Amino acid sequence: MKKYALITGASGGIGQAVAYNLAAKGYNLYLHYNQNEESIRVLLDMLSPFGGEYMPISADLATSDGYKRVFPHIFSLDAIVHCSGNSQYGLLMDLEQKEAEALMNVHVLNPLMITKELLPKLLSKGSGSIVVITSIWGQTGAACEVAYSTAKGAQIAFVKSLSKEVALNGIRVNAIAPGAINTPMMEGFSQDEVDGITDEIPMGRLGQPDEIAKAVAFLLSEDSSYITGQILAINGGWYT
Repeated sequence: MKKYALITGASGGIGQAVAYNLAAKGYNLYLHYNQNEESIRVLLDMLSPFGGEYMPISADLATSDGYKRVFPHIFSLDAIVHCSGNSQYGLLMDLEQKEAEALMNVHVLNPLMITKELLPKLLSKGSGSIVVITSIWGQTGAACEVAYSTAKGAQIAFVKSLSKEVALNGIRVNAIAPGAINTPMMEGFSQDEVDGITDEIPMGRLGQPDEIAKAVAFLLSEDSSYITGQILAINGGWYT
């Protein structure tokens, strides 16, 4: 039987790795992206040998109604993986309202509304799995990333509460909280800053996108059939 998964933020480093891993396991994919169409083209070329159905969906989730451009394109559905995200660095006192609104739209409002609109498809099947890619900073907080940490903390609350609401319907909801992962999001840091972060990580290295993707595949699979409402930290021991 064919399985279908929606991946938001499929053009990003983690989103691409998740898409490749799931396609290799036979999933058909809805691939959401915003502006990085070139990244999606490259991804589609990477996925083509697997022979599945891969459908790009463009939507700006930084806007409050971005979700309305996503859910109408989704038909059959077995899983949702929320990978979309952006970062925001700086002191809270320098935060602009527009920045805060965009951050909350991407990380909280639109994932919540996309899930709300698509839940009936999972409920009708009596099964399904939702995975949210949150962050180590949603667990412990970070100075100079107050708004980002707040958004990621809200994602964790979303996972914990929704998992209880839909557990009896056969739907599982979990999150993965990555630490420092070697993706384009790290390009904003200097080499000295990256070295400093690496020195703080007990395993002595950055994580790789594929390490997150494998965990997503596990949480979508029957191997995790009794796991819901959990936050899986993948951070090399940085925060325990």
